Amino acid sequence: MVRSPREIAELTRRIVEGGDGLVFADLFAEDGVMEYPFGIPGMPVALEGRAAIREWFSARAEMRGLFDMKEVTSTVWETGDPEVVITEIVHRGHSRVLDGPYEMRALGIIRVRNGEIVHYRDFMNPLSLAQLTGRIPDLVAALNAA
Repeated sequence: MVRSPREIAELTRRIVEGGDGLVFADLFAEDGVMEYPFGIPGMPVALEGRAAIREWFSARAEMRGLFDMKEVTSTVWETGDPEVVITEIVHRGHSRVLDGPYEMRALGIIRVRNGEIVHYRDFMNPLSLAQLTGRIPDLVAALNAA
């Protein structure tokens, strides 16, 4: 079954929500690219290939335990290019690091070809993510080293 860009965007939202056994890397073409235009020191600007994407996300699986997600929503916009959708994913809940409520939002530009992601640009606020995961000291150290 070949999935549309809109269907891929919904699967991405479901993965953020908890996944139902879905694996993010499995949505990518073998040579797909995951890009972080607002990456911070110590974080790759791009992950090239399904294997690299799988490795990156597998190594960070424990971060999910830092949040009690209560709600994950998304809005999807179609573009003039039938391969591309833009999606905004917002998750809210309780941050165990901050011991309080949180809201995290990210904007993704997703290009899908033959039912697989060939390019995903993830625009998230890296400062918010560092704060929510208790990694501000790591970020400051990386910035000082750069």
